[in-house]
Amino acid sequence: MKITLKDGSCKEYDSPLSVYEIAKDISEGLARAACAGELNGKVVDLRTIVDTDSELSILTFQDEQGKAAYRHTTSHVLAEAVKRLYPEAKLAIGPSIDTGFYYDFDCPSFDREALDKIEAEMKKIIKEGAALECFTLPRDEAIKYMTDRDEPYKVELIEDLPEDAIISFYSQGDFVDLCAGPHLMSTKQIKAFKLISSSGAYWRGSEKNKMLTRVYGTAFDKKSDLADYLDYLEDIKKRDHNKLGREMEIFTTVDVIGQGLPLIMPNGVTILKELQRWIEDIEDNEWGYVRTKTPLMAKSDLYKISGHWDHYQDGMFVLGDEEVDKEVFALRPMTCPFQYYVYKNSQKSYRDLPIRYGETSTLFRNEESGEMHGLTRVRQFTISEGHLIVRPDQMVEEFKNCLALAKHVLTTLGVGGDVTYHLSKWDPDNKEKYIGEPEVWEETEQHIRDVLTELEIPFVEDVGEAAFYGPKVDINAKNVYGKEDTMITIQWDALLAEQFDMYYVDQNGEKVRPYIIHRTSLGCYERTLAWLIEKYAGKFPTWLCPEQVRILPISEKFHEYADKVNKELKANGIRSSVDERSEKIGYKIRDARLHRVPYLLVVGQKEEQEGTVSVRSRYLGDEGAKTIDEFIAAITKEIRTKEIRKIEVEEQ
Repeated sequence: MKITLKDGSCKEYDSPLSVYEIAKDISEGLARAACAGELNGKVVDLRTIVDTDSELSILTFQDEQGKAAYRHTTSHVLAEAVKRLYPEAKLAIGPSIDTGFYYDFDCPSFDREALDKIEAEMKKIIKEGAALECFTLPRDEAIKYMTDRDEPYKVELIEDLPEDAIISFYSQGDFVDLCAGPHLMSTKQIKAFKLISSSGAYWRGSEKNKMLTRVYGTAFDKKSDLADYLDYLEDIKKRDHNKLGREMEIFTTVDVIGQGLPLIMPNGVTILKELQRWIEDIEDNEWGYVRTKTPLMAKSDLYKISGHWDHYQDGMFVLGDEEVDKEVFALRPMTCPFQYYVYKNSQKSYRDLPIRYGETSTLFRNEESGEMHGLTRVRQFTISEGHLIVRPDQMVEEFKNCLALAKHVLTTLGVGGDVTYHLSKWDPDNKEKYIGEPEVWEETEQHIRDVLTELEIPFVEDVGEAAFYGPKVDINAKNVYGKEDTMITIQWDALLAEQFDMYYVDQNGEKVRPYIIHRTSLGCYERTLAWLIEKYAGKFPTWLCPEQVRILPISEKFHEYADKVNKELKANGIRSSVDERSEKIGYKIRDARLHRVPYLLVVGQKEEQEGTVSVRSRYLGDEGAKTIDEFIAAITKEIRTKEIRKIEVEEQ
């Protein structure tokens, strides 16, 4: 048989060989590093037998699929260690993930001391170096096998498989796990790992199921890489908006108020106010939007027309019971149907379109309790919502403009390079989730695909992520822990105008259905705030800083001059304060840096006599003496242009 390798070279063999044996024939070193294989485009186990002409790549830890096999094997070692130490624990699932692996167990939670104990047992298992062996069983035998081992979660997984399925298992010594692979040849190949944390996780992700104990870990093929990653984790802990946002008094949460209902503190309000004013000004003054203000709730009748009552009711806060109450209301999860009635208030001509409605909308969504997280997943939130009512011939150009506005916002915030674009499509295998005919979905999805391609925007396609009434572009970003959230959405809607009997009169006097674009320019303000906290580690661009300047008199003799400087700054719209505490100047500087104030103005006798301030910034450090007017001119320009200055000095 002829084997074509990744580099295009060929190897010929007279008899079938495993992927591992072929790797060993190529190089002993390659065999030692091998984690899996890619055979004719499919990732396979190293034990897979090759018996026909094939294309083969040997996957090492440097390949994503190889890394996944390496970390998946480590998750099995974790499971074996837990079963050794806690025999009563029941096994659930243990996949590899982007940052390492996890395993879910039905057992009491683990504290750090317990995780350290499990780590020590894992090291013993790795040192023992048991070979991983794969075997298969018919479905009925597999169910009995796991029933006899008292692993109910594994039995449930097997029962979900087809009757004629052949089920694969992997053993390492006495430990056996249900698994499709691939895996390393031996546990001894694992060079470096660390258990990171333990948390709760519902079985199969549903809060209707039992809460399990999830253990997260990571693994690398080099100890130095593991050390670097652990240093990285320490850094992102410092950036975590849930921690940093509270430390900076940007937001807090209170149990008696409820999950997903954060309290925005004055510092956070200052940032959100700057963002909201900016967004509303550019939408209205530069992009042609008009403002609406609509109710926070509506009768169920409205949501029945839109389709949300049938397709989204579980995600809504419903006030009342239709079987008992004459009128049932619900807090709004979106603004679109409200703005449609603004449109319908008067007859529109083709000359009136496009109409671009904008609203800073407070919305409510009944998220599951297990999904709540800081500011990124909340039950009440505010978005820069907009709906464009357009003629069909205007749709493509207006859609492009919505993308352009979104890119402008992201670029201004300094996060334009941190996002990915997704074409979120319907799922034709679950048509009951959507309204409209298949040909409408195919046509609208192709329109979006063509727009993204024309604009040379790289994108991926996600089946089943569309809204129930139309496909969309989701602009996503990852938080510091790698979880991806949607930041901005732009939806193509060719269906809801029909349901709301929306029309315009064309040049022939005929009534025509408009198209609708649902979009955000900034997205959810709370989620954006979380993103910015993590992006900048709290060191926001000056225009967003809750406190932009702190004036530091070197003694109380200069309080009067400091107050004079402060008044001039405030008169020019600069957020400033005076530190009049009787502390040494070094302490005051350190404290201001700790609070991430971008500009410090030290004032003493010389500054008072010369009408200057001694400027220290996070950007250049000691910037020397400047007149008050010079400083005000420079900082107001920086704020007005929303400049993102590079930090050149270490602040803390």
